[in-house]
Amino acid sequence: MKVVILGATSGIGRAVARCLAEQGAELFLLGRDLQELGRSAQDLDVRRGTPDSPKVGFGACDLEQPETFELALDAATQALGDFDTAILTAGAFATQDELAGDSGLARRLMDINFTNSVLFCESARKRLVARGGGRLVVLSSVAGVRGRKPVAIYGASKAGLSAYLEALDHTYHGAGLRVLDVRPGFVRTRMTANLTPPPFSGEPDGVARDIVRAMQREAPVLYTPRVWAGIMSVIRRMPRAAMRRVDF
Repeated sequence: MKVVILGATSGIGRAVARCLAEQGAELFLLGRDLQELGRSAQDLDVRRGTPDSPKVGFGACDLEQPETFELALDAATQALGDFDTAILTAGAFATQDELAGDSGLARRLMDINFTNSVLFCESARKRLVARGGGRLVVLSSVAGVRGRKPVAIYGASKAGLSAYLEALDHTYHGAGLRVLDVRPGFVRTRMTANLTPPPFSGEPDGVARDIVRAMQREAPVLYTPRVWAGIMSVIRRMPRAAMRRVDF
């Protein structure tokens, strides 16, 4: 497996990269901080445990700057000799109160989580389809499944992303593209460090193992931790009037 990952220096992305490295995948890391990318690449080289294998490569790519996407994927292609899997774990989060009180922050979050995420996926999708297929793995969120009061703006950005990923699956499945829409519940990461963890919170390593297993079985959607599949099944069926009365 030859994998390019945007967002592999922290949280879920880093855990996924480690899991894939331990399975022997060739990796190319993308992100904004080249120093941190270099440290992550060295860590992954050790975890692969095969000194004669190609070194983990890395290059600059900023999800806030779409003009960096093509050059970054060119660098990944050159380093890996093509890639068959693209994983996007980068994104932005803020609370509903923060977003409702700061239109600039709200716009930035929506640009990162929807517009620019779609543009990155489109760049990767074109390359994967051109080579005859591959995997596109993207982190969305359970927040995008229903309109919910505590995550109105963040959830909307993720709902749009999930709708796009489903459409990709419908359109390009026959061309060999396998799309995985990952919908995590609350996961304890640097992004959520200032929030009180709710029940059923997950850890990056467990979520990463779920993601890799879902990739292997070519699942189109993954709820993780797994308990969220049941929770969201109930939430999807709740009447709108009931949703108005709860703060979940």
